[in-house]
Amino acid sequence: MEDAVTQKTCLYQTHIDAGGRLVDFAGWQMPVHYGSQIEEHHAVRRQAGLFDVSHMCAVDIAGPQANAFLQRLLANDVARIEPGRVLYSCMLNAEAGVIDDLIVYRRDSDEFRIVVNAGTAEKDIAWMQHEAVAYEVTIAVRRDLGILALQGPQAKDKLAASGLEADFVAAALDCKAFGCVFSGMDYLLGRTGYTGEDGFEIIAPLTELPQIWARLVETGVSPCGLGARDT
Repeated sequence: MEDAVTQKTCLYQTHIDAGGRLVDFAGWQMPVHYGSQIEEHHAVRRQAGLFDVSHMCAVDIAGPQANAFLQRLLANDVARIEPGRVLYSCMLNAEAGVIDDLIVYRRDSDEFRIVVNAGTAEKDIAWMQHEAVAYEVTIAVRRDLGILALQGPQAKDKLAASGLEADFVAAALDCKAFGCVFSGMDYLLGRTGYTGEDGFEIIAPLTELPQIWARLVETGVSPCGLGARDT
């Protein structure tokens, strides 16, 4: 197992080559900025910015009791979100204390994708596995997937020019806020993000993520670090 402060996303070398200043964040080497946090902040507010958030972890929950299982785990009612919709919620312990906040993407009636935070991922997954014993569900930790956040008022135009499969992108562009589309079991486009701007989160195999990042940067999207994500 790697040392807790040396984990790297599949875009680590890309960040180095782009001049990113890397810092330890929840045990991952992540870019805090690429030269000017202020310029990156303004890029997200005025055009579009691109964040590597692959330190976060996707977990797929499936099975005939997936809905009941998530009703047990979460503070919010997952039955209220239809396939293709997204829920922001908190995962609770047995005393109703908060373990983590997370995003739930519903693929269909029996399949969900949860994205948990980097610093609490191991604890979150252990709790899911502990509680899953009583339910007919499977839990798949998808460390083979990475996550990008494309954020800003030009995000729709930039996604359209990203080179991703045309029908997949078209379906995502039709999504309202907190909507999502899946392509197979790996690819996901969600109309979600943490910046307060319009945008999308892109989940794709690690082998594809550097190419997706490069294509978006070629369209004029600004690489952004954790500093701009915070502001």
